[in-house]
Amino acid sequence: MLKELFIKIQTDCKTYSKSELIEIEKFIKDEIIVKNEDNNYELNSKYKVAMVSVGKNLVVLEDLISEHKNIKIEFDDLNGAYDGDLVLAKRVFNPRSRTKAKIVKILDGKKNDILVYIKDKAFHTIKEDITLENKNALKYNEGDVLLVDNKSLELIKNLGNIEDPKIDEYISLYLYKEIFRLDAPLEVDASMNDPKQRVDLRDLYFCTIDPNSAKDHDDAIYFDKNENILYVAIADVSYFVKEGSALDKQAFLKSTSIYLPHKVLPMLPAALSEDMCSLKEGVDRYSYVFKMHLDLQNQSVKKAELFEAIINSHKNFSYGRIDRVIEGHLDQYSKVEKEIFDYLIPLYEITKKFRAKRLLKGYDFRTSENRLKLKNSNLESIDVETSTASHQLVEECMLLANIEASKKVNTVGIYRIHEEPAFKAISKLVDDVNILGVNVKLQSDVHDTILHIQQKAKVSMLSAEIDELIIQSQTQAKYSSKNLGHFGLGFTSYSHFTSPIRRYSDLVLHRMLKTKQTPKDIDDICSHISLNERKVDQLVWDFEDRKYARWAAQHIDEEIKVKIVDTDKARAVCYEKMFGMKVILENYKGQKLFTKLRVKIKSADIVTKVIVATVKY
Repeated sequence: MLKELFIKIQTDCKTYSKSELIEIEKFIKDEIIVKNEDNNYELNSKYKVAMVSVGKNLVVLEDLISEHKNIKIEFDDLNGAYDGDLVLAKRVFNPRSRTKAKIVKILDGKKNDILVYIKDKAFHTIKEDITLENKNALKYNEGDVLLVDNKSLELIKNLGNIEDPKIDEYISLYLYKEIFRLDAPLEVDASMNDPKQRVDLRDLYFCTIDPNSAKDHDDAIYFDKNENILYVAIADVSYFVKEGSALDKQAFLKSTSIYLPHKVLPMLPAALSEDMCSLKEGVDRYSYVFKMHLDLQNQSVKKAELFEAIINSHKNFSYGRIDRVIEGHLDQYSKVEKEIFDYLIPLYEITKKFRAKRLLKGYDFRTSENRLKLKNSNLESIDVETSTASHQLVEECMLLANIEASKKVNTVGIYRIHEEPAFKAISKLVDDVNILGVNVKLQSDVHDTILHIQQKAKVSMLSAEIDELIIQSQTQAKYSSKNLGHFGLGFTSYSHFTSPIRRYSDLVLHRMLKTKQTPKDIDDICSHISLNERKVDQLVWDFEDRKYARWAAQHIDEEIKVKIVDTDKARAVCYEKMFGMKVILENYKGQKLFTKLRVKIKSADIVTKVIVATVKY
């Protein structure tokens, strides 16, 4: 109530309820707000009423009206307030012109819990590493991880000790407000009794191609090589997850599955994600299918039909197996596998040509993914996964389905957009590449500039590193109700259609395509799932960085090879053995970006995830 009251006061509201006037009188007595001669209320200019937002390295007093009036304050000025509290702050005179303030009173303090650990006989918050002096800390052991009340600091739950690597999952989920994912899954009705007449495609030799460890199979493909018709079948999640149901509300809240190195925290209950919605081998499954007639001469789709169907995936393959097939190593195979290989091999050749045409407008980044391998919850090794022929085959098929789906929605839909980077970002990119010794210039437009940089990089030894710089210069892809195109892929229209088991955006799109209706709150949906996507990425990085820190703590004085990735903050990343591990160089001497160095691990903090190393000169 108080927050809404102060918003009204600051927007010159003229009418107040009786209860609001009673509250206002209390604050007039405290001289926090004053009553003017025209019977209007206004906040004393010496004070500010704001919401506290505590980040990792800073505290922000969020203005109730305009974010442009937010004020950053020091942790020492919190005065007992914490994240989410409504506070009264007093402005402090600052001769350097930047507005400063200090919290003088908590107006509406949210009773909540904080995740802390014991360090030097005191509470330290894990998120911000703020020290909270309290005699209760003396009861616990060094390194104990606790949930405590944010006001009284009384114990809510003892979660274990920071030395136990099993605690990392809880910490990351808590810090990013995803702890509800550990709750018991909702019950589901997984019966297949659709009264509608579905197109029966069970006789077609559909197959799935996924990582070895995959439990959820969103998509299956089949290619009629005689008619040049590509079928992309996607799990029909919208049949099982009805709009507005408890399942749907929970899926919206999660908005994406979380893929940790040791497990998946799915968007949908396992009964759906790993069973009834998964296109498992040899079982009938409901699917939503694109039937695309390909124009091989022009590398385009002549006609695309979309319908609800029932299919049977005749075989679930791993990427590795299909890579061997494409290379001509068929191994031993069954009659069913021969039927599939007979269309996969020519389909790969076709998708190669589609890919080549696509890359005339889009970009080919040689990206790799670090897959952390855990043993007993500790980091054991890193697998570096790169895009192979089988990945590219599947990717091109999925891109075609996503493009066709985006064409079939209304003017207002749910699009995956990626806007062109700003001129300032591209200018900086050109400067950074030149500093590396690769001579490049701004071209007539952004697209040509990036292609020019990539071509120049090919003759250097820095192709992969320069690709990293190009990716860093890009804007972030997100969801939007308006079609603004996808710059990185080079598409004028693009949506996410092919992964409704793990992405809420795809589920919403399926419903829109079936009903021809756009949700009234489509903008809110797009905003929520875009923010959640970024948050989940940060959660996974937090988890992985803590695993790296644990490994480093057990390998003090060990030598590793790193390359510098941030010259301002003396940061480097390991490029051998512990691929992706970030370190801070204690004795950095200004070497240029991407310089390769041999360093020795000096210290590692599991809570802050900071790994310090010294360069071997």
